[in-house]
Amino acid sequence: MSKLNIDQQTIYQLFSDKKSDFLIPDYQRPYAWGETECQTLWDDIFAFSFPDDSCDKFNPDDEYFLGPIVTYKNERKLEIIDGQQRLTTLMLMLRAFYTKFLNMKDDNSQGIRNSISKCIWKTDEFGNLKMDQLKIDSQVSTDDDKEEFMTILRTGEVKKEYKSKYASVFRFFVEKIEKFCSEWPSYAAYLPARIMNNCILLPIEAETQDTALRIFSTLNDRGLPLSDSDIFKAQFYKIYSAKGEKDLFIEKWKDLEALAEKIFHPLRGTPMDELFTRYMYYERAKQGISSSTTEALRRFYEKDSYKLLKTDGVFDNLIGLANFWNDVSNQNNERFSYEILRKLYVLNYAPNGMWTYFVSVYYMQNKDADGMLEDEAFLKFLDKTIAFVWTYAVTNPGVNMLRTPIYAEMINIVNNIPVEFKENKFDLDAVRNRFELFDFYNMRPITKAMLTWWAYTMPEQPLFPMETVLEIEHIYARNRNEKETTNPLSNPRYVEKLGNKALLEKRVNIRASDYRFADKANYYKGYINKRGQVKEGTKVVELRELAETNADFTEKDILNRQKIILDAFINYLRDNDLAK
Repeated sequence: MSKLNIDQQTIYQLFSDKKSDFLIPDYQRPYAWGETECQTLWDDIFAFSFPDDSCDKFNPDDEYFLGPIVTYKNERKLEIIDGQQRLTTLMLMLRAFYTKFLNMKDDNSQGIRNSISKCIWKTDEFGNLKMDQLKIDSQVSTDDDKEEFMTILRTGEVKKEYKSKYASVFRFFVEKIEKFCSEWPSYAAYLPARIMNNCILLPIEAETQDTALRIFSTLNDRGLPLSDSDIFKAQFYKIYSAKGEKDLFIEKWKDLEALAEKIFHPLRGTPMDELFTRYMYYERAKQGISSSTTEALRRFYEKDSYKLLKTDGVFDNLIGLANFWNDVSNQNNERFSYEILRKLYVLNYAPNGMWTYFVSVYYMQNKDADGMLEDEAFLKFLDKTIAFVWTYAVTNPGVNMLRTPIYAEMINIVNNIPVEFKENKFDLDAVRNRFELFDFYNMRPITKAMLTWWAYTMPEQPLFPMETVLEIEHIYARNRNEKETTNPLSNPRYVEKLGNKALLEKRVNIRASDYRFADKANYYKGYINKRGQVKEGTKVVELRELAETNADFTEKDILNRQKIILDAFINYLRDNDLAK
């Protein structure tokens, strides 16, 4: 059993120890703390140091726990496995205090300055400072700003052109300390003294890197949780280091991380976590797991001591999957045909995100040696996915309901069995009835999903760029019925029917709101304003055609269009062999 050295210490005890020579290793993530985390830390330690805003109420025996620092001895340095963010921030704070007290002459200030100096710089055998040797070094491969960190610690200065998080945090503490010293001049030295002598860290020194990484996988940084992908990165780092490919891995990881941040914007977790999640479903299907209860990401990958991550080709698979989704995001017409790009655009408005996992599994299983998919088969798969997911969102609402049929089909995909949803085909009469009764309110994702699908049933509909902001337009304006006196809707709820809704670019929708149809038609088509400026119309083909052919849009038009949309969708289900 590996030994652990655990010894609760004050900041001063830990930092000033001659054996303390910290190294932030190259596989760690870049420094990420910002003003929010620093403000929380400052408020906490200030409240601890000055209870009720009083210097005299402080109890010298009290302690404030800042959390653990997990390290292992790498040659002569303490390699930081967990606590990097906290340790870096404390170093920047102490350097800001040192700069402030540099020119103060009173005994307390000189004592504080001397104590801080032993926390920042190494000393020789006589206790003399080695001002050219810091007690911390950073080798973070993906951190382009680490030199700013080292320069700030060495000089106590931050240049105007410095834009890094290190510079921002240092400026933050300089400002806080300056304000504190001006408001509490007679107690200025007490705050850094209490920070160093009464704020406690729990250094955990592991005997091996493996032991340290196991601890790392269960701990969180204060205010900034470790992401799952950070732990996976550490595992990959070990694997590639053992193969003598450390530098190559670091370069590839940095590029992959940058790519993930560009294309993934998850509501939870990091962009890299999202990539690992999409890949997880492929490996999950290969293992034959159809349970609708999905394991947490870290728990899935950590099985058998991260056996999956040690499998040849997994890291390259992740890179290939990220490149695929980058091409989806960029609407790359060299990888995808125009028809496939249209289907992918429709899926971008899916009522839930399950389709991204489904498509990821399909891509991983069916890609060729060049990472390409066969066009006709992929197009057929996308159509069937749209038809099934859209229908299920109305007939069986809730993403949890969708998991059972989708997970089963994922297993079929990896076994080269065609996606048919044999056990989940639809009674078309029941679907029609359900759609007719369903309330397609704007707030429901399925509403925009249906309107996007409908817009792209028209061959002439051009492909919108992914960044285009589309909103839901009421062709018969909602406010119109309230003001209509001669021919109001027989049922006010008709205004919310699909037959009365369409996609419309936000730039047009703002101008076209709450007008009579004749007025709206001008905005749909585009017009020249009183200043002679050309105001571009919509690129939604159907709305332009309505503007050209209709003098008005009435209740009859709403109901007729409602029937046309529903008939087309029922035929879509039939064409994709999803009817019982």
